[in-house]
Amino acid sequence: MTTTKIALFKGRKIRKTLHKNEWWFVIVDVVSALTDSTQPNGYLKDMRHRDPELSKGWGQIATPLVIQTDGGPQKLNCADTEGIFRIIQSIPSPKAEPFKRWLAKVGYERIQEIENPELATKRTRVLYKLKGYSNDWIEKRMRGIAIREELTDEWQKRGAKEERNYEILTAEISKATFGITPSQYKMIKKLKRENLRDHMDDFELIFTMLGERSTTEIHRTEDSKGMGKLKSDAIAGGNIAGNARKQLEKRIGRSIVSRNNYLKKAEGIKKLPEK
Repeated sequence: MTTTKIALFKGRKIRKTLHKNEWWFVIVDVVSALTDSTQPNGYLKDMRHRDPELSKGWGQIATPLVIQTDGGPQKLNCADTEGIFRIIQSIPSPKAEPFKRWLAKVGYERIQEIENPELATKRTRVLYKLKGYSNDWIEKRMRGIAIREELTDEWQKRGAKEERNYEILTAEISKATFGITPSQYKMIKKLKRENLRDHMDDFELIFTMLGERSTTEIHRTEDSKGMGKLKSDAIAGGNIAGNARKQLEKRIGRSIVSRNNYLKKAEGIKKLPEK
């Protein structure tokens, strides 16, 4: 499964995703950051015409990978660090040299994370702290990330190979846990591109974790295989969390599903420093 992350270069967003255990970057994002072009696709097309060698080797540089966009998952051309360096050679920009240094740093950090996985966790904690989240919330969010990774590892081993499969199974858990799909949940919170879980409060995170951890345990206990069984397990795991949610809601007299953006409501947003 591919997971889109956002890196910042002088305030410009560069989408990246893990592929073959290294970072691959969305090519049009790089072109846009280096050229300030409002039509990076057109600039890239012209650039390939100007550089026949780049155009000739394009198939070895660019690889379509699934990237999360405002319109949902889409396949966009991406390149690894070596490929991006080759593209930069064809861009006459004063930003090229600092971008090369930034790119090398990002790539080096990934190598460090492979050798020491705790570094990735530490960096994630720092980013949440800079955004204004409390230590208590960060602990829950990090635990949720670990539980989610355990679940997707099980899905991968048990027959859910495509991105669409993960979306279907996640939606089933969410519907059974909260009565709504993730996309409906984002609409309630008025989110667009933002990560839904980054805007959940304590209870929302806790019930999300309970649904996913229950599903993982059912998969393992029953040695589930194939999308049909995985889907029924997802519903069962979500129902465990959903029943607990309903009992709590009945006792406290309010809905757990909140319209509030947790960070804005509870802790305020701090501006991230430019890199």
